[in-house]
Amino acid sequence: MEPTAAVPFTPEMEAAYARARAKLDPARLKQLLFDITDIHSPTGATRNAAEFVADHMARIGLDAKLDPMTPISSNVLGEKRGTGGGATLLLYAPIDTHLEGDETDFPWAGPEQFADLRPSAKMVGDWVYGLGSSNPKAMVASLLEVANALIEADVPMLGTLNVGFADGGMPVTIPQRDNAGMSHGVHHLLNRGMAPDFAIIMKPWNWVYHEEPGMGWFKIQVKGTLGYAGVPRGLPAFRSSVVPAATVILELEQWLIDYAEKNRSGDIYPHGWIAGVRGGWPERPAFPTAVTEIFFDVRISPRTTPGEVKAQFEAFMHDLAARFPDIDCDWEMYGSTPGGTTDPDNWIIQSCRRGWETIEQRSYVTPDPLGGQTDGAALRRLGVPTARIGWPWPAEGSPEPIAEGLGGMGATYVPDLMPCLEKILYACIDTLMRPRSELGL
Repeated sequence: MEPTAAVPFTPEMEAAYARARAKLDPARLKQLLFDITDIHSPTGATRNAAEFVADHMARIGLDAKLDPMTPISSNVLGEKRGTGGGATLLLYAPIDTHLEGDETDFPWAGPEQFADLRPSAKMVGDWVYGLGSSNPKAMVASLLEVANALIEADVPMLGTLNVGFADGGMPVTIPQRDNAGMSHGVHHLLNRGMAPDFAIIMKPWNWVYHEEPGMGWFKIQVKGTLGYAGVPRGLPAFRSSVVPAATVILELEQWLIDYAEKNRSGDIYPHGWIAGVRGGWPERPAFPTAVTEIFFDVRISPRTTPGEVKAQFEAFMHDLAARFPDIDCDWEMYGSTPGGTTDPDNWIIQSCRRGWETIEQRSYVTPDPLGGQTDGAALRRLGVPTARIGWPWPAEGSPEPIAEGLGGMGATYVPDLMPCLEKILYACIDTLMRPRSELGL
């Protein structure tokens, strides 16, 4: 990795950074995180959370504008204009949660509704629990705290600060709510007046990423015939779809592993995982299903198009058919988003790395490979140079029991967030106090 470009602060910037850094308030951040987490905002139903955030923006000195998409869904954008001649910098995070927060989550989300899965907030010391408390609510609260500190410190900005939060940031699609998801909210904001020169998206992991993957959603149908439990095996009139699906699953799992290695490049390690298997009627176990469906998500490098990934998967399915001629399958790609990348030498990437090095007190190194998909990919694809920066995740040492695995992404230890706020604040000072000519614009 090339060394980070050295662009020192002026004395005025040093002073402004010191003032703003001193204004960052973990207690205020914790309360704001609790309040936002306590407002349920599943994908496609973020209106109440967006309205709360808009009111908070107005209280701290941002000009706030709601961006409604449906009666129950909205994005929100705040702005603090500088004196002129600088860049517009967007601080961004999604605001929707990946789960519904009700009985429909179970048993698929785990055996029970732990504190991190509940659509209501709970505070224990410096921990805040609740569905989405860590992702995305911690990012929303953190970026608002950064904006608050800049405003309270009266930082003399040439550029304009934008703070934006959108619905649909989760990699889901919700048919009952206008098919919300898959970055539809950030597209809506960008098509309706949000026009930054640079963006910083806050997401988990303590690195600065200049690129992120897209994703492809596939479904395989393993075909058989409708059967009956009383029929002996071997009759030509009955073909199971379930038993051959086991073979397809094992073959697919190996293909996903091979695919990730084949398509790995840059910062991206495009993993894929089988998400589920569906078929038959639990209330009719005497009648084996004629179709068993297997569905999965595979990540897509910015250097690989969804069409190319579709072709790679098609080749796998042709090979599977040749090796297992008795298995009857069909398949489709039912969702896709391309990856997105920003030149690692771009100002905003280098600025975030300078902030990272300042707080970490060490040189930046090659980050851990990334497979997580965010709205940052969409921002980059739509022409906004974007840096992703974050904090160590998941938090360790929770005093409350939380779900295993991903859970509700709802357990946040607030002190873990503070170094990330200081890094983002550094990039804000670095970018907003300089004329456009110094930023490569």
